[in-house]
Amino acid sequence: MARKPVVPPRPPCALYLITPSAIPDLPAFAITLGDVLDAGGIAAMQIRLKGVDDAAVLAAVAALKPVAQARGVAVILNDRPDLAARSGCDGVHVGQSDASYSEARRIMGPDAMIGVTCHDSRELAMEAAEAGADYVAFGAFYPTTTKATVHRPDPEILTIWQETVEVPCVAIGGVTVETAGLLARAGADFVAVSGAVWNHPEGPAAAVRAFHQALVQAN
Repeated sequence: MARKPVVPPRPPCALYLITPSAIPDLPAFAITLGDVLDAGGIAAMQIRLKGVDDAAVLAAVAALKPVAQARGVAVILNDRPDLAARSGCDGVHVGQSDASYSEARRIMGPDAMIGVTCHDSRELAMEAAEAGADYVAFGAFYPTTTKATVHRPDPEILTIWQETVEVPCVAIGGVTVETAGLLARAGADFVAVSGAVWNHPEGPAAAVRAFHQALVQAN
């Protein structure tokens, strides 16, 4: 009888940090970011700025990328594979209305990390995974003021994905310390956080420590 192949266990769920959509003081924020990343448990950081020109995006990458990469945290740029490649980011995240996965891969090259927003659709996620995406993102799982959302998947989509596909999945959208563990137990490989970190009453570093503890307990 042929032996059943052994599937290695997935790594524990980790944090995927997203920057605020506006960073008025880059030098000060870079110092804060270092403290936040030192709080532990962050695997990747997405630079997501809204309503700014290309020069501002490139300036943000130049200021923040060294801080993250020095701590082994991957730097992902939102929306813009052209600027991600130009600035030496580790990868890019594209939405359904942004550049296509194939275009992002062409621009970024074979070694870049490329993630794709898939809302509440396993079909979109399967298309992205089969094309070669490094991760897919589902959400928004909860109401959020960070960006406008219309899709609200059930956490079960994470469980089904975890059981059937090897490509990692990110849970995003209104995630709090109280709900992060639920999403991790449901099957998220990464939990994306933004407002709940930067707006935390005890400060962003304290928020990351709380998130990390919640994920440790869930794992």
